[in-house]
Amino acid sequence: MTVSVLMFDNFETLDVFGPVEIFARHKEHYQVLFCSLSGGLITNDHGVSIMTECLSAIKEEIDIFLIPGGYGTRVEVDNLLLINEVRRISKLSTYVLTVCTGTSLLAKTGLLDAKYATTNKRAYDWVLTQGPNVKWIKKARWVVDDKYFTSSGVSAGMDMTLGFISERQGVEFARKLAYTIEYNWVEDKDEDRFFEEYKISS
Repeated sequence: MTVSVLMFDNFETLDVFGPVEIFARHKEHYQVLFCSLSGGLITNDHGVSIMTECLSAIKEEIDIFLIPGGYGTRVEVDNLLLINEVRRISKLSTYVLTVCTGTSLLAKTGLLDAKYATTNKRAYDWVLTQGPNVKWIKKARWVVDDKYFTSSGVSAGMDMTLGFISERQGVEFARKLAYTIEYNWVEDKDEDRFFEEYKISS
């Protein structure tokens, strides 16, 4: 399966490379590609840079579209060209996975309207303004609705990715993968302790 990762300036490092580490561990199953609105080098405020292909090059159906979060989403939600591309490619994708505030970009397209989703608890109130018609689940670590997988903040993207792989290849496969990278996988998608940490109203 091909995993196309959306990149934009000031992406969150772990939102991208946590899931990528998991997918890329099994390159016989998953091929990872990086793409951005204009292509070229994309950099975040951690000083991490990566070369990308142009989103417009995606013309046919893809397997997995991964949308990370980060402070760059605060700018990109108002980037109509990017939002239109996110909508177009999401429609072409068999699965769409969002991490953290990356859910705001997908919500802004309208594709999550009337669907269940979650996001980073620290940025929860802001993300909700980008998708007022989304059925937000406040306590969840990650949420699955049809082809859409949305996760809470930062490391939750790794939990969601392992959950995604568990659904495709079985829970023992996912557990072995988590063990291989010495990661304590939060398997319960319905409970995120940061719901309490950040005092999200119920």
